[in-house]
Amino acid sequence: MAAIGYIPFVLFLQGPSSPLWSELAAAFEGRGVGVRKVHLAPSDALFWRRPGAVSYRGSLARWPARLEALIARDGITDILCYADRLPFHAAAAEVAARLGVRFHVVENGYFRPDWVTLERGGMGVRSHFPNDPDLVRERARGLPAPDFEIRHRHRFHVLAAHEVAQSLVDFFARPLYPGYRSERYYNTIHEYLSWFPRALVVPRLRKVTKAIERWSPDTRYWLFALQLQADFQIRANSHWGHLSNLLERVIGSFAENAAPDERLVVKLHPHDNMMERWDRVAARIAARHGVADRVFTVIGGDLGGLILRSRGVLLVNSTVGIHVLRAGRPLAVLGAAVYDMPGLAHTGPLDTFWRAPQAPDPELVDAFLRLLGATTQIKGDFYDPAGRAAAVAEIVDRIVTGRVNEPGGFVDPPPRLAAFLAARPDGSGP
Repeated sequence: MAAIGYIPFVLFLQGPSSPLWSELAAAFEGRGVGVRKVHLAPSDALFWRRPGAVSYRGSLARWPARLEALIARDGITDILCYADRLPFHAAAAEVAARLGVRFHVVENGYFRPDWVTLERGGMGVRSHFPNDPDLVRERARGLPAPDFEIRHRHRFHVLAAHEVAQSLVDFFARPLYPGYRSERYYNTIHEYLSWFPRALVVPRLRKVTKAIERWSPDTRYWLFALQLQADFQIRANSHWGHLSNLLERVIGSFAENAAPDERLVVKLHPHDNMMERWDRVAARIAARHGVADRVFTVIGGDLGGLILRSRGVLLVNSTVGIHVLRAGRPLAVLGAAVYDMPGLAHTGPLDTFWRAPQAPDPELVDAFLRLLGATTQIKGDFYDPAGRAAAVAEIVDRIVTGRVNEPGGFVDPPPRLAAFLAARPDGSGP
């Protein structure tokens, strides 16, 4: 908790492609809090549009010294960023830890669609949220259940317009920030052009989805939820590197260990650009393992229904895991995830999942959702005005009063980090 009379001074780094940062700054100032913004990329000014910003155009190597000087000059007490594993943000987290400055991360919510995450210290493998089941049960006692009623929605075209504007400004105005390097996995122009041929592929995959949704209730299948190759959850919070490595591991294990009458449904992320045609990659791997007629690639469809009718779900660290837990289905986690703990996810090697999947403990699921919802989740949205207003009010209040990750949603050191660093490069464990 913050000390009585404590007045923070907040430094904003890069934020989401929305007006959220500007509205947060105004709300902080309304509480008497000083604010500063550092523009690290050309698009940062696109959504800030207010005073209090300085631009850093230098290299990543010189950034820690510049940040330290800024912290000392302005008396920065708190740093706020979106996507904590961006290189400039990762370096800022190290500086903050060394100087005793609080480092906060804002991200899309674990309880999507209308939730926002606010965590202290980091996310993913650097999350300080507890992973000890007994500790989760103890700290969740008396906390309210999350409000899963959807109250804030935004249309996809609003999100797309903001993200396209951000990407194109960063691409074409890159010379203005010579030290900045985009962390986009794909070339911006190539990625956007890929959506034209994608339109020819998706209808065929949707037909497969509809056919699977008509399978008889006694059809035995496993659901494998893929994430985006460009997702930092894959690149920074797993050891897989490329989704082809993950597909090889999962399909190979399925072929070797699943019952002969069982099938594997590979569900693509709904926003996958299809540049790498994961359907073809999965088909080639399945053919090589002799299960071409048992592996199906789909996109879209009723996620909840697919989860409920499956024998179990496999994923890296997607928020789909929350839906799986709420549905009570067995879950195999192949990366670092906040819900990867005994009693929630399968604890044995992947090869044992197909033969003896472990269903989540309903009581622990309830405690986990209560603790996560009360400590790191905020009802709100980046693009809906009413959702932003709700998120802004709560984010500001939690930071000003020192309630980020409270009560009970913080342990130190990050409990997943050591195991992650000890894992083998193929993601298969220590």
